[in-house]
Amino acid sequence: MSKYADHLPLYRQAQIYARQGVELDRSTLADWTGRAAWWLRPLRDHLLDMLKRSGKLFADETVAPVLDPGRGRTKRGQLWAYARDDRPWGGSDPPAVAYRYAPDRKAEQPIEHLAGFRGVLQVDGYAAYRKLARIGDVQLAFCWAHVRRRFFEQAASGTSPVATDVLARIAQLYAVEADTRGQSADARRAVRQERSRVVIDDLHRVLDMRLGQISRKGGLAEAIRYALSHWDGLCRFLDDGRVELDSNTVERSIRPLTLNRKNALFAGSDDGGDNWAVIASLIETAKLNRVDPQAWLADSLTRLAEGHRINALGDLMPWTYAARVVG
Repeated sequence: MSKYADHLPLYRQAQIYARQGVELDRSTLADWTGRAAWWLRPLRDHLLDMLKRSGKLFADETVAPVLDPGRGRTKRGQLWAYARDDRPWGGSDPPAVAYRYAPDRKAEQPIEHLAGFRGVLQVDGYAAYRKLARIGDVQLAFCWAHVRRRFFEQAASGTSPVATDVLARIAQLYAVEADTRGQSADARRAVRQERSRVVIDDLHRVLDMRLGQISRKGGLAEAIRYALSHWDGLCRFLDDGRVELDSNTVERSIRPLTLNRKNALFAGSDDGGDNWAVIASLIETAKLNRVDPQAWLADSLTRLAEGHRINALGDLMPWTYAARVVG
């Protein structure tokens, strides 16, 4: 919990224990963490399998530096995040996130992680997801926040009225979303068809026109080309009320990983990266469901060690634990 929920590296924990008169070597703490991850890995795998049965997911990835002893430096591993949160449209499935560690950022990673998934995957513009969509039954929904950021960078200088105009139009889309948050998927779709589609159609016309009027080598042209090249996926939300306007849901799930990375600097090995993914998946899912992660973790580890049936791992999910405790 101290390492993955409170982002306190093991060497700092060892120093704290030493001040209290308890001598615990960092390698001992690492061994305990690895043993816990071994017990918990089936739960993370079950969680990801459950997510893949959903009709709508978010995906993102972030760098996970890993020690590379043979070269005397760190290498760039990756932590991939797959999240579900249906609360904005009143879905009944509990929110959850599952992380997977991989030694690289190749397209083969999400293809392997999401094998069997069929539905809408909301992502940023990374090309690996397009390859996943080409070979599987996956529709991509792209992120308007990524589009907005590119135009914001151009507008920040105060010398790009075109970028300022585009930002105002995107703000209209977000205003519609604010009015429909919490409504059913069908209701959201109906409002989007009535109010957002006209904004989208007009914005496409403006972007296409402006691209022919400006230098194609500047940052503004790059921002416009990015939007137009992702247009179909950016418009996916119009016809599906489950789809969000952006992928901020999964980006919020990335933040705990970046805090851990900032404090610990790197994982000790590829196995350590995998342990990180396993334990963080379960802690963050517990937090999403407003379950005390430490109480849930202690209960689940105890039940697993006592021989909990492998074909009943669903009984150990955080939301099931919450129902059992409340009941």
